[in-house]
Amino acid sequence: MDYKATLNLPRTDFPMKADLPRREPEILRQWEEAGLYGKVRKKYKGRDKFILHDGPPYANGNIHMGHALNKILKDIVIRYKTMRGYDAPYVPGWDCHGLPVEHQLFKELKMTKYDIDQVSFRKKAYDYAMKYVAIQKGEFKRLGILGEWDNP
Repeated sequence: MDYKATLNLPRTDFPMKADLPRREPEILRQWEEAGLYGKVRKKYKGRDKFILHDGPPYANGNIHMGHALNKILKDIVIRYKTMRGYDAPYVPGWDCHGLPVEHQLFKELKMTKYDIDQVSFRKKAYDYAMKYVAIQKGEFKRLGILGEWDNP
């Protein structure tokens, strides 16, 4: 006997399998095409401001759980303030200079500051930091963080 037919189960078109590897890029694309962040900004423009000054991550590697926790908590605060009626933009940024970027680059190049001239190293550091800005931006977007990603 087919016992499934004897149960009062809901009928839905909602998929019973999440299929996240396929659906995640689709959902992110829909948000991007709909201009979701821009619509929210437009709706609350001119209201009292709520500004969250975000301490930016270093652009020296992929994000880790600390970055994820930090950004998700801040995204929750911004969304909460927006739902409370504030104009609460999120403008992301990155710390693209200083010892953390230099240290990671020296490790990757397998050299010390005595093995390369300063001008060449600064160019490499800039390129290295910009590479990780792009990577981290994509990773933060995948977490569902809404912000002015095209105008950091």
